[in-house]
Amino acid sequence: MCQMLAMNCNSTASINFSFTGFSARGGQTGEHADGWGIAFHERTGCRVFIDDGRASDSALADFVRSYPIKSKSVLAHIRKATQGAVTLSNCHPFQREWLGQHWVFCHNGDLKNYHPRLRGNYLPVGTTDSEKAFCWMLQELRSAFKDACPPSWKQLAPVLADLSRRIASHGTFNFLLSNGEAMFAHCSTQLSWLSRQHPFQTARLIDCDMTLDLRQTNSESDRMVLIATEPLTADEPWAKFEPGELKVFVEGAQVWSSTSLPARPPRPLRPARPKPPTATSIRAVQGVAV
Repeated sequence: MCQMLAMNCNSTASINFSFTGFSARGGQTGEHADGWGIAFHERTGCRVFIDDGRASDSALADFVRSYPIKSKSVLAHIRKATQGAVTLSNCHPFQREWLGQHWVFCHNGDLKNYHPRLRGNYLPVGTTDSEKAFCWMLQELRSAFKDACPPSWKQLAPVLADLSRRIASHGTFNFLLSNGEAMFAHCSTQLSWLSRQHPFQTARLIDCDMTLDLRQTNSESDRMVLIATEPLTADEPWAKFEPGELKVFVEGAQVWSSTSLPARPPRPLRPARPKPPTATSIRAVQGVAV
């Protein structure tokens, strides 16, 4: 099946380091060679890059690996096709607009005999079960929330947990969903997450001979969460989701879980003390790396 990666932060950061390890699984260290994609929520919009080739040796992926696009919310996907041909229209993440927000979605799994009734508000462009599920979820959210203002993550979380259970009855439904403010992550079978904050350590990729001293690229007030189908780094405390669990992440912290956590805002971190502008801090300003 496919693999997924997401980042949620309290300040803008680049995902070059993590994406380098993740994209290697797209044909080099893994068999997920049927396309890839990545979406960056930014202050004034959402950048989405997709390609129906291998992520490990794609020129477009090489650009993403090297260019520090800074964002507080990122979703990435490498595909191993189970339903639908290897085409651009079937590459994740998928993007739609709802209540003036860019919603992006990617899925790992296989839904059997899944033919939801779509009323026309959202229709798939490609032929994957994943895009059908995304369209149906947005359709149902639109029916549940009829106000002109977007609902909060506290309102969305229990509704999405119920929709996830209904779709997961058709098969494996691991997914990532974000509007740029909150990151919703659901696990049917396999999904892990990692919290990074001060004091930062050194991270070492599993799929590449590469390490990053996170102390050199982050300040004391930075906080971030990474979510991946399989852990990307060694020697860091990745935690597994429970099967059937939906988690919500906001500002680089877990704020809700369908299995254990009530709704609560992320706790503020102690602000960083001002530092003189050294070469290291200048690099950090140019693009926090995770």
